Amino acid sequence: MPTIPLTKRGAEKLKEELHRLKTVERPAVIQAIAEARAQGDLSENAEYDAAKDRQGFIEGRIKEIESKLAAAQIIDPAQLDAGGKVVFGATVELQDEATGETVTYQIVGEDEADLKLGLINVSSPIARALIGKEEGDVAEVQAPNGVRRYEIVAVRYE
Repeated sequence: MPTIPLTKRGAEKLKEELHRLKTVERPAVIQAIAEARAQGDLSENAEYDAAKDRQGFIEGRIKEIESKLAAAQIIDPAQLDAGGKVVFGATVELQDEATGETVTYQIVGEDEADLKLGLINVSSPIARALIGKEEGDVAEVQAPNGVRRYEIVAVRYE
């Protein structure tokens, strides 16, 4: 199984979700199944069917998180020393050459990505265009409305 890059923060979020699923969600769905069973005939018991479906989802998600954490390569951006290059975990400040607009992104793993929070997937087109570049370089990104050019204003590891 290939390793999955995760920032330290992303790994902690997955561990928190796993803990919640095992200690809160799983016991709750087991209780719901027990209550539905107590109502008698299971063949036409919608509550029972819904609880079993929910249990399947929870168990699947637990397995998924456990396998991701087992295959994770956890990277602490604060411990990086990439010599100013854009790498996984780096926070990059960009200026759009066409509009002058400045944006800041952190390059993270697939499970952590959230554009609203400025967290972009390492395999996204913009992240792939930025990897390996340094402050002052220009990255060209193929966007739906054509090629966009971004100047790298700053690279931080935090």
